[in-house]
Parts: sequence; C-alpha cells; structure tokens
Amino acid sequence: MSTAVAPAGQLLYRPEEAAKALRIGRSMVYEEIRLGRLQTVRIGRRRLVPPEYIEQYVELLKREAEATA
Repeated sequence: MSTAVAPAGQLLYRPEEAAKALRIGRSMVYEEIRLGRLQTVRIGRRRLVPPEYIEQYVELLKREAEATA
C-alpha cells in the first residue's frame, strides 16, 4: 500500500477520503469516476475506492504527464 494513502489497513475509501488522499477536490474525484479514470466498487448504493485503484489512478496521471512532457 502506498504511503500517500492513510490510514494503514483501510481497505476502502469513500470518495471524500480518496479526494483527501489525492489532495484534490471532492467534485474532481466524482468527475474522474464519471469519466472512468478512477475506478470504484459498489456496495449497495455506495461507491467506494480501494487503495489499489487510487494507486492505478496516480500511475495514469504519471503516464499522462510523461506523454505531454
């Protein structure tokens, strides 16, 4: 698990918690989810973000940054 995502042992993050871990706004998280760039799992009506999906999103951002550099 990445050190950027806290606390240790947390398996699923609410979108608000994912936003805090990524240091972006809540609305940006929901937009990235809507676009399919940040994956989630559903439990009932709730959308939750596993830490590995946060890490995959960060890797996507890095690849995009390298492609435009």
